[in-house]
Amino acid sequence: MTDQPAAAKARTPAELFWRRTDEWSTRVALREKRLGRWRSITWRDYGLAATWTAHGLRELGLARGDVCSILADNRPEWLYCDLAALSLGAIGNGIYTTSSPQQVAYVLRDSDTRIIVVENDEQLDKVLEVRTACPRLERIVVIDTDGLRDFADPQVVGFAELLTRGRARLNRLDDLRAEIDAAGENDTAILVYTSGTTGPPKAASIGNSSIMAQIARAHVIMPLGPGDETLSFLPLCHIAERMGSVFNPLACGSTVNFAESPETAMADLREVAPTGVFAPPRVWERMYSAVTLAMNDALPIAQWAYRWAGRVGAADARARLTAEPRPLAKRGAAWLARAIVFKHVRQSLGLDRVRWAVTGAAPIAPELLHWFLALGVDIREAYGQTETTGLATINPLGANRPGTCGPAAPGVELRIDATGEILIRGPVLFAGYRGKPEATAAAIDADGWLHTGDVGEIDAAGYLRITDRLKDILITAGGKNIAPTELENRLKASPYIADAVVIGDRRPFLTSLIMIDHDTVAAFAQDEAVPFTNYASLCAAAAVRDLIAGEVARVNRDFARVEQIKDFRLIDVLLTPEDEELTPTMKLKRRVIAEKFAPLIAAMYGAPGAL
Repeated sequence: MTDQPAAAKARTPAELFWRRTDEWSTRVALREKRLGRWRSITWRDYGLAATWTAHGLRELGLARGDVCSILADNRPEWLYCDLAALSLGAIGNGIYTTSSPQQVAYVLRDSDTRIIVVENDEQLDKVLEVRTACPRLERIVVIDTDGLRDFADPQVVGFAELLTRGRARLNRLDDLRAEIDAAGENDTAILVYTSGTTGPPKAASIGNSSIMAQIARAHVIMPLGPGDETLSFLPLCHIAERMGSVFNPLACGSTVNFAESPETAMADLREVAPTGVFAPPRVWERMYSAVTLAMNDALPIAQWAYRWAGRVGAADARARLTAEPRPLAKRGAAWLARAIVFKHVRQSLGLDRVRWAVTGAAPIAPELLHWFLALGVDIREAYGQTETTGLATINPLGANRPGTCGPAAPGVELRIDATGEILIRGPVLFAGYRGKPEATAAAIDADGWLHTGDVGEIDAAGYLRITDRLKDILITAGGKNIAPTELENRLKASPYIADAVVIGDRRPFLTSLIMIDHDTVAAFAQDEAVPFTNYASLCAAAAVRDLIAGEVARVNRDFARVEQIKDFRLIDVLLTPEDEELTPTMKLKRRVIAEKFAPLIAAMYGAPGAL
């Protein structure tokens, strides 16, 4: 469990990191997969690598207050650079690897980045393309130099050479001690860029004190300890993964395993079988779709066992959530369902050892949480933002209420204002948006309350329920206020739907643009002998439209007529994070979608009644 006394003694995350490299020197801190084999990195080796990285960065000119950006997938070097920058009093900043050269240039200029660390030649090319437009950028460090054997540039240095320079300068911590001791609790430690769903991304300045406030409650948020394992596969640019893989382990001592690549993350999850998993709804939805797809092709006896276990598990989950008495026979049946049938399902997903499962970063359908609970995986929903340094509320262990985000975490104040907006106050708040005082003033009022932009309600037990984004509330032509998120979540709970955007502001009725789940819909098409050649032709198939129409009709049954979707269109382009319609965290940008697919929307309102 979390070592609270040791964490309390440290003023900054850099100071706590160096304490841990001494106290836990022989424990395994990190594991990475290279060429199919896992390699362990102890806390001592973690500290040595960060020391050499810090000295190397200092030799390249990184100084207190400078920004060091990292453009790489999750790997140990990401953490070495982040903690090395912190130790020097510099500021660490992540850039999504899916960013275009123009997006990279925007972040480099906006953050005044002095040194950038890139993963490979692909990411290097992006920086080289835009470096003349980034006057503050001085040096580029490349982690993986394969393919750059004949490349030479005075601005570029390999990571191996950086470590060599660091070792030559000094391979002891003593030389960094003065920098670590000089750090102030309110100094900016890291920058985290917002997702940019409503405009250009903003750099949230997060101080040492805010990170330490989150670390101090890690025993509530992430009750893991030495021997526990997590898998780092979400982008480290995101505040949730930054806390989960870089900072919270400084409190709890769990081992962070790095997925070999984003593409192998699900396979690595099965191999590692972590005890702790944080994932956004899209990942959990993908797991549900994978099981649905597998069961459609399973033997009849397996399908029967799965349906039986599903009924038994669902009944048991409802009883546990409502604290209803459970007769011995029903408890026994539920145990058999989880231990015999669902055990294999959990193993296939890499969840057979998990005892800490949390979702956040986007809304999730309660039905999906109930399905996992029946499976034997109690996923707790949490809520937070970049501006709250991550998590602000979470469902407690043993008191989970699916459909809510739980009560406020210790030390966090929570209230709803007259407009329904969620306000948060506490030591976890960020310091402001870098270089944007007006945006900062709009976000945090004079009384210290963060205006989250989310709409919600708090029940009598203090549990928070998110209803929508303030800017996303739809007002129909008839004057009805509708929160589209609940409809969208219910649609995404279908194994055949990857994402959906509900349209209807100032319109006579609601419609939706829907993105199908390629794998499950393709499997459906193959089973039904529906011909298709690519993603667009799959979306155009009449049988596929009928399939999705059935899913929309199923969701509509639970809503009043004015809240029902009257028509829909399928987005026939397979979107990726490189596309402007999606944020790097795979959220559809409502405004961009509405602009890019305006003809589809116009067609729905020109010829209503398809459903």
